[in-house]
Amino acid sequence: MTTDSGVDTFSDQTTVVDLDPVAIRERFRAQSAEIAQLAGGLAHEIRNPLSTMRLNLSLVEEQLAGDENPRDRRLLEKIRRVARESQRLETLVEDFLRLVRAHQPRPALANLNSVVDDLVDFCEPQAAAQNVLIRTRFDRDIPAIPLDVDLFKQALFNLIFNALSAMPDGGELIIETRREDGRAALDVTDTGVGVPFDLQRKVFEPFFSTRPGGSGLGLPLARRVVEAHGGSIRLQSEPGKGSRFLITLPFDPPLESDAATAERDTEHEGRSGSADVR
Repeated sequence: MTTDSGVDTFSDQTTVVDLDPVAIRERFRAQSAEIAQLAGGLAHEIRNPLSTMRLNLSLVEEQLAGDENPRDRRLLEKIRRVARESQRLETLVEDFLRLVRAHQPRPALANLNSVVDDLVDFCEPQAAAQNVLIRTRFDRDIPAIPLDVDLFKQALFNLIFNALSAMPDGGELIIETRREDGRAALDVTDTGVGVPFDLQRKVFEPFFSTRPGGSGLGLPLARRVVEAHGGSIRLQSEPGKGSRFLITLPFDPPLESDAATAERDTEHEGRSGSADVR
């Protein structure tokens, strides 16, 4: 209402803003889901023409590959350069899509040691080629825990790939499971170059990378997957000596609201049924 002096005052029917923490969290979740859906749709729209471009560039490259004409040779080199950049962009889009999809896992009871063992078998040839020895130390008494195995393998692969990249001259990679304060714990330790102290707080930030050509999405994806499982991940690192990523996971699945369940069931169109490990 307005007084005779023209000054506005509050009426008796002033709307009270809802500051209930649960309601705020649900609104934030819904907004995040909408943003993720839009981002995922945009990434899909970018990926499709990129794939078409790469296919056509490959066809043109095949046609020019055997030509010794200097002009065509120069054209071929330009086409190969564009093809490499297209591949880099397509890889970036794929990594971004994984990041978008990672926030809603579909967990089922799984043996953590078996999941790690399967991935170690997959990674051992690459590790051996780099003169890296992978050691595992498993706590056999850890019960089955709720995991989206495909998502979790992708997250763990990113940590292993990060460790291998940090040991170009060889070294050791130690992967250990254990119980810790009523939770399952997983450590990934390397003897690589380590992370400078002033950069350690940035490693989980999207698009931050110290590796040339890196997308900067591998470690953010790992963190997002772990946190979506109700867990936590942190880094301990000493330059020149190596790094350790420490993960904890609950024995029980994280609670999920009705809104989150509906959101999960309506998104992730076209999500693969197997781990897309690269």
